[in-house]
Amino acid sequence: MELRENEPLGARTTLGVGGDARYLVEAHSEGDVCQALDWAERRGVPVRVLGGGSNLLIADAGFAGLVIAVRLRGISISSPDGDATLTAAAGEPWDDVVAAAVSRGLAGLEGLSGIPGCAGATPIQNVGAYGQEVAETITSLRAIDRTTRRTVELSAQDCRFAYRDSFFKSEAPERYVVTQVSFGLAQRPPAPVRYPDLAREVAKRGLATPTLRELRDCVLAVRADKSMLLDPADPNCRSCGSFFLNPIVAPSDVERVRAALPGVTVPTYPQADGRVKLAAGFLIEQGGFSKGLRDGNVGLSTKHALAIVAHAGANAEEVRRLAERIQDGVRVRFGVQLSPEPNFWGF
Repeated sequence: MELRENEPLGARTTLGVGGDARYLVEAHSEGDVCQALDWAERRGVPVRVLGGGSNLLIADAGFAGLVIAVRLRGISISSPDGDATLTAAAGEPWDDVVAAAVSRGLAGLEGLSGIPGCAGATPIQNVGAYGQEVAETITSLRAIDRTTRRTVELSAQDCRFAYRDSFFKSEAPERYVVTQVSFGLAQRPPAPVRYPDLAREVAKRGLATPTLRELRDCVLAVRADKSMLLDPADPNCRSCGSFFLNPIVAPSDVERVRAALPGVTVPTYPQADGRVKLAAGFLIEQGGFSKGLRDGNVGLSTKHALAIVAHAGANAEEVRRLAERIQDGVRVRFGVQLSPEPNFWGF
């Protein structure tokens, strides 16, 4: 196990801010993970697990413990034709997983094209976009239970998925290190497009019945137009993507938002349990925080009000302060609490 000390973490995240890890090890196998956990336990050192760093804000003081950077790699598909199970190691870049599924003609992940990060993080967050969530296709996963050092196999039902949530996130945070995820995918055309932005891109290209590859290209184009791809040439690229979750509220909360915005159409998305999902980006803009807003060395993306961008010279405290300023503004204006989507380390 190659242990590094005082390892910079900012460059390992998409925001590009934050201090050092007191210790860091790169894990290329489940054995590496267990060895690192044993090392930390013997010394009483706290542990955090790092994937692609795309959903993470690290404090300027860094993390005074051991960071395990998951680097397990590999993609396999159970059969050369027909429906199949695609299995990805946790350290595989997520878009490579999507590309592998699409190239094989397997549907179910194409709407998640272009999302940064690694495969192992997808079940924790129940990653979703453009009408798809990984909860719809995950069949099982492997993980190391940090309390026992045993490798466990968990079913999709065990994961208890909800909107941008799972058993790993809300019920057992930090207990498991995901090492492998399996997806049950079907060889079929993509489902009908439901999201307006994506539907417009499909129509613009004259695609009456797009193939999986064509729909993936459309998703990538829409994400690029919103500066939601990792592109070093894009001034908006240093972000976590969507910084806040879309809030799910009671109908009475929706009426309060409508009363605060007379004459404005409030986008709403009814949920099966009777509650309503609101668009966080809409609330942010209507709350007075426009696209392109600058606050010191940080600001909002010029393309997407949900993305907080770290510009040159930014630090983590500036990101945190702007996030709290936005939360306060939306709460005062509409009585709705926005919850951050990224994980916070060291604050």
